[in-house]
Amino acid sequence: MHFIASIASADNAPDPNSSVILPQWGELIAGFVFFAIFYIVVKQKVVPRLEKAYADRTAAIQGGMHKAEQAQQEAQAALQEYKAQLADARAEAARIREEAKEQGAAILADMRKQAQSEATRITESAHKQIEAERQQAIVSLRSEVGRISTDLASRIVGESLDDDVRQKGIVDRFLAELEAGEVRPEAVGSGAGQEV
Repeated sequence: MHFIASIASADNAPDPNSSVILPQWGELIAGFVFFAIFYIVVKQKVVPRLEKAYADRTAAIQGGMHKAEQAQQEAQAALQEYKAQLADARAEAARIREEAKEQGAAILADMRKQAQSEATRITESAHKQIEAERQQAIVSLRSEVGRISTDLASRIVGESLDDDVRQKGIVDRFLAELEAGEVRPEAVGSGAGQEV
C-alpha cells in the first residue's frame, strides 16, 4: 500500500504547462496506433471468422429450410401415392368381391341345375321302377286271378279246366272285359255257366 501511495504522489506532481482535460500527445498517438492495430487484427482475423460463421449458419438454416421443404414435398408425394394405392386397393377389393359374388351365383346356379337334373333322374328312375313293379304286379295279379277264376269256375261247373290254352283265353278275355268296364258282377256268374 505504501508503494501505491508513493507512485500516486509522484504522478500527482502538477505540471504547470499541462491541461487537465487534454491528454498528452504521446498518449494520444500511442492510443491511435494501438486502436489501428486492434482494428486491423479484428478486421483480418475476427470479422472473416464471424462472417464465415454467419454464412455457415445462414447456409445451414437455408439448407435446413430447403431440406424441410423437400421433405414436405416428398411427404406430400408419398401421401398422394398412398392415397392412389389405397383407391386402387379398394377398387381391386370391390372387383374381387363382385367376381366372388358372380362366381358364387354361378356355382349356386350350377348346383341347383345339377340338383334338379339329379332329382329329375331319380324321379324318372322311380317312375320306371314303379311302372316295372306295376307291370309285375299286373302279371302276378292276372296269374293269380286266372288261377282263382279257373278254380272257381271248375267248382261251379264241376269239371276241371286245367287246359292251359283254354284257361289262358278265358282269363285274358275276362280281364280285358273287366278293364274295359264291360263286365257286371251278375254277368260273371251267368257268363261262367254259359262258357262251360
